[in-house]
Amino acid sequence: MADAAGWLIVGGVQKPHGIKGELFVRVETDHPAAVFAPGRVLRLGDANGNPVEGSLTIERARPFKGGLLVKTAELSGRDERLDALRGRSLLIPAGDAAPLAEDETFVHQLIGLRVLAAGEPVGVVREVYDAPGGWYLGVEREGKKELLLPFVREMVTRVDPAEGVVEVDPPAGLLEL
Repeated sequence: MADAAGWLIVGGVQKPHGIKGELFVRVETDHPAAVFAPGRVLRLGDANGNPVEGSLTIERARPFKGGLLVKTAELSGRDERLDALRGRSLLIPAGDAAPLAEDETFVHQLIGLRVLAAGEPVGVVREVYDAPGGWYLGVEREGKKELLLPFVREMVTRVDPAEGVVEVDPPAGLLEL
C-alpha cells in the first residue's frame, strides 16, 4: 500500500525477538534482499502505511519462519522501544521500488478499481487477500455479499490502474455466488 506522499509498505513488525534487539518482520516485497540490505533506512508507518515519526537502519536481516529477523542500528536490546514497534509498517519511498514488469502492478493499486466482466460492472475491489492458495480480490457488490475472485491469469484478463479497471473472465456461475 502507499499513501498520498508515495510510500510503499515493504514489511510489518510482528514482534520483538530475543534480547539483542531483533524484530520479527512480515515481508511484503518481492525483493527482500534489496529492501532489507545492510545500511538501508526504512521509514516507520502505521498499520495503514501512513508515515509516522522515526526510521530504522538495517544492520542485518535473516530468514526466519516465513519472515525475517531484522537487527537495526537504533535498537541494541530488549526494551520498551522495541515493544512499541509491534504492528508498525516499514516503508520505502515509492520511487525507490524496483520497476514493475509490463504485466505487474502494486497491490495497493488494485484497491478501488472497478471490476468488469464482458464489459458489465461487477463491483469494486475493496481488499486484496494473500491466502495460502494465492491472491484474491475482495470485490464489493451492490446488494450482495463480498465476492472473492482469484487473482490468476486465467481469470484476470486486464488490469489498468490508470483507467481504474480490472477486467475478468470468470467461470460460469461464479458471479452468482
